[in-house]
Parts: sequence; structure tokens; C-alpha cells
Amino acid sequence: MNKIGFDSELYMQKQSEHILERISHFDKLYLEFGGKLFDDLHAARVLPGFDKAAKIKLLQKLADKAELIICVNAGAIESNKIRADYGITYCSEVERMIDNISGMGIFINCVVITMFTNQQGAVKFKHKLENRGVKVYLHAPTKGYPHEIDTIVSDEGYGANPYIPTTRSLVVMTAPGPGSGKLATCLSQLYHEHKRGVEAGYAKFETFPIWNLPLNHPVNVAYEAATADLRDENKVDNFHLEAYGKITVNYNRDIEVFPVVRSILAKITGKECVYKSPTDMGVNMAGYCIVDDEACQEAAKQEVLRRYFKALCDSKMGATPSETVSRLEFLMSKLEINISDRKVVAAARKKNEQCGMKGAIALELPDGRIVTGKNSERMSAAAACIFNSVKALAGMNDRQKLISPYVIGPILDLKSKIFKQNNNTLSLEEALIALSICAASDAGAASAIEQLPLLVGCELHSTHILSKADETPLRKLGVYLSCDAEFLNDNLYMD
Repeated sequence: MNKIGFDSELYMQKQSEHILERISHFDKLYLEFGGKLFDDLHAARVLPGFDKAAKIKLLQKLADKAELIICVNAGAIESNKIRADYGITYCSEVERMIDNISGMGIFINCVVITMFTNQQGAVKFKHKLENRGVKVYLHAPTKGYPHEIDTIVSDEGYGANPYIPTTRSLVVMTAPGPGSGKLATCLSQLYHEHKRGVEAGYAKFETFPIWNLPLNHPVNVAYEAATADLRDENKVDNFHLEAYGKITVNYNRDIEVFPVVRSILAKITGKECVYKSPTDMGVNMAGYCIVDDEACQEAAKQEVLRRYFKALCDSKMGATPSETVSRLEFLMSKLEINISDRKVVAAARKKNEQCGMKGAIALELPDGRIVTGKNSERMSAAAACIFNSVKALAGMNDRQKLISPYVIGPILDLKSKIFKQNNNTLSLEEALIALSICAASDAGAASAIEQLPLLVGCELHSTHILSKADETPLRKLGVYLSCDAEFLNDNLYMD
């Protein structure tokens, strides 16, 4: 069973206090939010007990003081960049953020499309948002960045960007993912604010790496794994060490850009920068809220392994360079772990051998039991494994049928006769819909449905790359999954 390793309530309390303390020093604080604003699944996986909605809940408490600006890189729009954990584009994630955050009573000021050089995809996205009543601003690459400070902090640099009017004491800068231009947008706003006589400041809300954990702590290494494609690397903050004589951890890009940011802030404000180090700029109390370090270490190691399997699959599909896989192998060696440390891998592969290499899945239940499922003519391995899991949790006989043939029949007819599909196997998505229909009149099916929330955080491994109809519902169930980099068949198209 997964142990709780993190106190999320304490975290929200400490973060809120720290943010309010920062706001008190300025007329207005621009706070750059690193990571995901809501659905912070990485944090929830490596810090068991972390509320994936902690950041947005914190902002709800500060709703009367806060407004949001969402940044998205024009290049990410043009390339249809994908948010990996949900398999949706950055554009779709921006739209999802607007819908969800607005529904929570938090004011969204606008969307800023950064690094804009007339990309047509970005132009279309701008028009789409504006047609739905969303304000959109365009920011071009900053002239002179990063070395020509006098040009950067001038009307040719930050001044060339349109000013975004803001009215509240806390302006949160967020984005659908990394590389979205949050820092540049914050600094551009600071330039405009100081020209208007507003004493505005900058700070960064960053969860990872955790500055007061050791450099090679598994939780910090897991952050390197999450950004392996960007080749981020955790380092000792030499600026903090020199200023205070204390060892803290930050990541290479923040450390490398700090001298530039410090010079820009000094140029904008006309006085010495208040920050002596990148760590100083951060608002991060996560390290103080770990209540079981051993549990967090183990969870982080599993995350590194999952990232490794994901990179193998992406490489197989041509979406990730081999260098990313090599980087993850290096991080695994640093933690002295390998795939044998992921119990569900061996269980899934053993089941696959037993069923004639037709594809299998293994899941570890909260009590430590391993349940498996295989691909069959009627049901995918994912569907079989989840059904076997809920039956085990409900104490049912393994042979008990959960879906009536009177429900399965029409579904199969729809697939074959109407949709003209050759595959009559029920995907997990289809099987769960059928199960929910049966639950209206069958006590066994209803009991099985009640077990589904217990699968949140359970480890799962597949011996083959999953179809979207299996992968997406597994992610929605909150299962922590990994897959071998093997295709189930020779078909090039995977729906």
C-alpha cells in the first residue's frame, strides 16, 4: 500500500503565508508558477499525499487578491506540442485551464502568445480565443536578449510588447508546460509597471527541484527525469552558497540565467536587486512538508522508472531522440535502480509468456496483491486487468461475469455493422461504459464500479504500447502506468 509521505494541508498553509509575505514588499507581485497549476500529477506521484490540485486551491484562498495570465509559446502552438500526461495539445490545455480555473472563481486576465513571429497556427488560435471573449496579447522575441541589457530594458526590448493592464496585488503567470515564456512576460510587465510608477516585484513559485533536499535525493532526480528531453540538470546554487554559505539546490537553467535576470531587475528598478541567488527568488516550502522521507524516495524511484519506459515507447514511435533514453538510464544508475525494482514489470511479462505472447498487463492493488489481464477475443488486456482488479477488491469470484451478453452484443454490432470495424475486442473505455450500464440493474456490476476509486495510485505495467482507448481511461482512473516498447501487432495505425 502506498504510504503518505507529504502533508498537503501544511504545504498550502506555508505557501500561502510565504506568498503573502512576498506581496507585502511591493505594490504588486508578479509570481511565476512553475509546473502544472492544477492536475500536478508529477508532484502527486513523487510526493505521496500531495494534492494534485494544491496550487489551484491555494489560489482560491487568495482569489480576492489574485488574477491569472496564461502564457503559451507560439512555437508550441505551431508544432501541436502535446502535454504528455493527458495526451492533449498545449492549445487544448490552455482551453481546459480557462474553463476549469474560471469555474473556480479565479479571475483570468488574458492569454499571452509568446515568441510570436507570425506563426499561422498561433494567429488562428488567437482568433479562436478572441471569438470566445478571451483577451489575447502577442509578445515577440525580446530584442537583445540575453546579453544586451540596455536594449532589453528599453522601448525596443520589453517596451515593444503591449502592456497588459492588471488591477490586483498578485498577478500569477502560468502556462500549459515548460518553455512558455512566463519569465519574459513577468519581466516585460515589470518594465511597463515601473514606467508607470508602480513598485512591482517578481518571485517564482517552483515545486521542483526542492531546494532544501540533497542534490541527488530521488525526489530531485525524478525532476531531472521529468525534464530529460530538455536536459535539465540539478545543481548546487553557487550564488546562494557564496552569499550565505548554505548549500541549496536549483536547476541549471535558473542558475545560468540568474545573472541576466538580476541585471534586468536592477536596470528596471534602478536599484540593486534584492535577490542574491535563484533560490532567493523562489517561494517553495515543499521540503518542510515531507512527513515520510522513505515513502517519497520510493515513490520518486518508481517515477524515474516510469519515465524511462515512457521514453523507450516514445523513441520506438519516433517521438523522442535516443539521447533522452540515455539520459534516463544515467539517472537510474545514479539512484542504483533498474526495471526489476518495478514489481509489476516481471508479473506482466510472466503473464504474457503464459498466454502465448498475446499481450498482458499487471496491476498492484493497494494491499500488495498483483492482478493480471490478457488480450482476448472479447476484451483488451487493460479491460481484463481492471475488471479482475475490481473483482478482487470486491471479494468476488474471479469467474463472475460483470457485463451481460445482452449489453455486449449491441456494442459489438455497432462496432462491426455501423462503424465497420474489424476489431470486436472491447477496449477499456467501452468495457467501463458497458459495466456502468449493467450497474443500474446488477448488484455485482454496481459493486465493481464502487471499487474503481481504490485504483488511484496503483502501479500498472503493460507488455505492449497501449491504444488511446485503453491508455486514456487508465490515466483517468489515476493508475500509474508504464509500458514495454513493443507493438501488439504489425498495424501502423493505432486508434
